[in-house]
Amino acid sequence: MIQYNRQKNQLGQGMTEYIIIVALVAVAAIGVYSAFGNAIKSQMAVMTGEIAGKPDTAAAAKVQTDATKGAAAGATDKTLQNFSKDNQPK
Repeated sequence: MIQYNRQKNQLGQGMTEYIIIVALVAVAAIGVYSAFGNAIKSQMAVMTGEIAGKPDTAAAAKVQTDATKGAAAGATDKTLQNFSKDNQPK
């Protein structure tokens, strides 16, 4: 009888750990999507159109523009001197 309770507790612990890991992955996915949401949305629109056989050149141009902006933003040095300037609400 004691062995059964111990096994039941271990199964509950495994499920709890699994739920915590799934929650952390979900929070990370939400964070990535909020940071790169527009670029992801544009790229998904282009891919969906290509798969459907209806390429959208306007969406493809927007993806290219977003990629260029992202590359430029990634190339700038981030320091404490330009932190507040770069993080103003738009």
